[in-house]
Amino acid sequence: MLLVQSCAFIVLACTLVQAGIVKLSQENVTGQRNWQPNELEDEHSVQFEGDMMLRDEQLHSLMSNRRNALNNASCRWPGGIVPVSIDEKHFTSFQIKQILRAMRHIQSASCIKFVKRTDEYAFVNVTNVRPGCHAPVGYYPYPEILNVEPSPVGTGCFKLGTIVHLFLHMLCFVHQHTVSNRDEYVDILWDNIEPDMEMNFHKWAAGVLVDFGVPYDYGSVMHYSATAYSKNGRKTIVPKDPNARIGQRKGLSEKDILKLNLFYNCANEK
Repeated sequence: MLLVQSCAFIVLACTLVQAGIVKLSQENVTGQRNWQPNELEDEHSVQFEGDMMLRDEQLHSLMSNRRNALNNASCRWPGGIVPVSIDEKHFTSFQIKQILRAMRHIQSASCIKFVKRTDEYAFVNVTNVRPGCHAPVGYYPYPEILNVEPSPVGTGCFKLGTIVHLFLHMLCFVHQHTVSNRDEYVDILWDNIEPDMEMNFHKWAAGVLVDFGVPYDYGSVMHYSATAYSKNGRKTIVPKDPNARIGQRKGLSEKDILKLNLFYNCANEK
């Protein structure tokens, strides 16, 4: 049965399978407890690119600049069906409704179906066992944790777009600003980035990510904000288009929806 009524961003190549979790330092925990109003919570963590829990094989593929093709679909959830279990004892009824709202938002725009977990071994457990908000990337045939640290609905990890962002990681999407040709669209101001956080602004090698020919999307829910990981409050990412705005966490953009539907072959599923 459906858990919610009928159910960028760039796709991580499907042959990357996932692993090693970077442990949160005490400094990171403290930083996540002191978010500023204009900061995006999914950008404040020492996970890979802030909120992505990469597995060993994925890290190896990244470090070796391995090229991959989307021809075996191992990163996709089979049939676009994602069994979900919400750890209700950790959330209020309002927070649970916000999680369900984020899933409905994705379902209504695609062929993805979030279903209530019964006895499936591969499923997503939505919980808050760690500080911050973060998720693994893509399908894995074992239980996975999507972590959403509680806060009032509409703030912190409980912005609608932030939860959507995390579920898109689970669906095998990574951050828009890491596409190999991103330098044609944004400038990275390295001098303004927090020490040791430069890794969050890497570019994936050409061929590792697949964008289906969809142009760069400043408006993606998977794009970093202009001051992500800033050490001084100044911008770390500047769009080359002076009218562009980046870092929205309201929901899926039109291009997000297009890529999600292409990746999961929704034209053939519906």
